[in-house]
Amino acid sequence: MLFNRNKSKAWDRLDSIYKHFKKTQMKDLFAADAKRGELYSEQLETMLVDYSKNRIDDNVLEALFALAEERGLKEKIADMFSGKKINATENRAVLHIALRNRANTPIYVDGRDVMPQINAVLEKMKDFSEAVRLGRFTGYTGKKLTNIVNIGIGGSDLGPFMACEALRHYWAKDINCYFISNIDGTACAEVLNKIDPETTLFIVASKTFTTIETLTNARTCRKWLIDALGEHAVAKHFIALSTNKEEVEKFGINPDNMFAFWDFVGGRYSMWSAIGMIIAIAIGFKNFERMLEGAFAMDEHFKNTAFEHNIPVILALIGVWYNNFYGVHRYGVIPYDQYLQYLPAYLQQLDMESNGKSVTLDNKFVDCATGPVLFGGAGTNVQHSFFQLLHQGTEIVPLDLIVPAISHNEIGAHHQILLANILAQGEALMRGKTEEEAAAELEAAGKSQAEINRLKKYKSFTGNRPTNTIILKKIDPFTLGMLVAMYEHKVFVQGVIWNIDSFDQFGVELGKKLALNILPELQGTAHNVAHDSSTAALIKHIKKIRK
Repeated sequence: MLFNRNKSKAWDRLDSIYKHFKKTQMKDLFAADAKRGELYSEQLETMLVDYSKNRIDDNVLEALFALAEERGLKEKIADMFSGKKINATENRAVLHIALRNRANTPIYVDGRDVMPQINAVLEKMKDFSEAVRLGRFTGYTGKKLTNIVNIGIGGSDLGPFMACEALRHYWAKDINCYFISNIDGTACAEVLNKIDPETTLFIVASKTFTTIETLTNARTCRKWLIDALGEHAVAKHFIALSTNKEEVEKFGINPDNMFAFWDFVGGRYSMWSAIGMIIAIAIGFKNFERMLEGAFAMDEHFKNTAFEHNIPVILALIGVWYNNFYGVHRYGVIPYDQYLQYLPAYLQQLDMESNGKSVTLDNKFVDCATGPVLFGGAGTNVQHSFFQLLHQGTEIVPLDLIVPAISHNEIGAHHQILLANILAQGEALMRGKTEEEAAAELEAAGKSQAEINRLKKYKSFTGNRPTNTIILKKIDPFTLGMLVAMYEHKVFVQGVIWNIDSFDQFGVELGKKLALNILPELQGTAHNVAHDSSTAALIKHIKKIRK
């Protein structure tokens, strides 16, 4: 069915509501309902999501839920969990949810239950990760492997990197984790400068074992190892997360140390699979399973909970409300936890690669805005960088504010100050400060009337700026699993609303293809290739400098 917002009753209703609601002040909504904060919040396990500081009321929410019903969201959720090929452009199922299916109920693709093969890989991951941690699988010279280097890019890097950093508290005391992703040789060199060949395990993460960035970095690391220990050491210091057995063997990796994953798992959804090997080695397989269990808890909530209390659905629809009616095409994710500092970078790929699309599932160009721009950083650091714009700039930027109630490092008053900051930011962004309030503060500070008149506009804040506040008990594997799965499902819901395929990524390919054409020119093995005048001049200039 072609989704045309101009022919959608639910969309028309929301458009009508917006025209009357757009100037509504959140502080007036709070003043009118003393229980607003309680009514507009949901809890799952130890996660509380407060969405009360948004420009919404019951009427807005009812209309958004009606839009979800009209778009067939219930059926689309069921389709994903049943193994239907909802990645239509690539004719694939979308089954990252099967990777953490802790109930082990059958999930079928083309008539075949995928759970036995998933369980087999998980069991193989368990055996290998524990063998490394316990020193049963050693390097070529018999030393324990304590430096674990993940070589991948995109989904083979961002998810594992984010999760390892988020769960650093759980790392084995003698394990160090490193990540090489960028094709820039500096990324490779800086890691190699820190590690010892005898105690290093390289994990090459590439489904096809052809990704140019990953294989270039892997070959550099292979040469470094061979220079130190000889070619026979490769099989004891490299493993592969791949499906290309021929290329893996050609590289020198023992095929017994190749861990498979599947076409029904997209890269940005893959850290639950063998791609999470470095996570399992760092934190132990039991903790890796706890992460899967947390994601499964969110999966069950998403699949079985009515829209009115469904956390990913609510967050997704509020995002649609801002993106498509307020015309706000951006949002920020601000974790107030140092361990979660790389969560925004991970979510950038999850959201922007999934929903940065302009063609519908009906092969038509979209007629409404789709994926927003996502950015963020760790609080309180970002309060001293871009929060000035969030409070007093002309752009409205909705935020997700995330914090654990309990820190792993309860040092003095640090965490209480952190908690006070996140709560204050949400309140300040919502309430703002009127010119009259600013004037009163200036008067109380002893300023003259002339100074008050000069400064009161500068000191005022419009407020009415939306936030969701997500309170976690503590950053542990289970909680991280819940949190990441929540965002995965939020992105999926928005893709359904916009009628786009959230699971392909053709936009990644064009630049990579052109880079392969330009590379021979930079290396001097090709000449006179047709380019625009800018690109041609830039190639010439670079070659001149490098010569």
